[in-house]
Amino acid sequence: MELAYYSDYAVRLVNTEEPARGTDSLTTVESVRDLFGANAQAARRAADGDVTRFRSVRARLRAVFEAADGGDETLAVDLLNSLLLEFPVSPQISGHDTRAEDGTPDWHMHLADHPSNATAGYAAIAAMGLAFHLTSHGVDRLGLCEAAPCRNAYLDTSTNRSRRYCSDRCATRANVAAYRARKRLESERSDETRRTADTAQPSSPDTDR
Repeated sequence: MELAYYSDYAVRLVNTEEPARGTDSLTTVESVRDLFGANAQAARRAADGDVTRFRSVRARLRAVFEAADGGDETLAVDLLNSLLLEFPVSPQISGHDTRAEDGTPDWHMHLADHPSNATAGYAAIAAMGLAFHLTSHGVDRLGLCEAAPCRNAYLDTSTNRSRRYCSDRCATRANVAAYRARKRLESERSDETRRTADTAQPSSPDTDR
């Protein structure tokens, strides 16, 4: 499993909350377990106390994205470093049961999560994955959706660093809103031009003279 995969852990956790909409799906142990995806063994360690702990880590990860999105690279790195120090990882070489074509194990780097605490385990691999993405692709590849009021986190993997939205749905919604705003402005300008032209027309001559 490539280390870049783990950066999705950070995005998944951050996007369980939409502050501008006042929504939060991270409310139960089951919602915590769902974040682990296929990692069922790690998910089983989740307990009631992890809901609050996960929310705390989520706020800190969102702060990293906010700093990056705001152009403050140093702050984004400092915030991420604090998470890496608090939640260290244990890198391991893994082959699982997958075999290469020649019959040898398909060796790759794997981040072993913390065995004693669900939050610590998730935070460790999320922070490390995000750090790997940041150092490989740049701080400006961490963004927040520009389609208000969404503000979901995303990782820009476009070739020209042009991504601005978390999904095609938000991109479409933003484009439609921009189109409607342009048409409204054009209509207002047309009305203003017409009113100006009407005012500028000379008055009719006095027929009584």
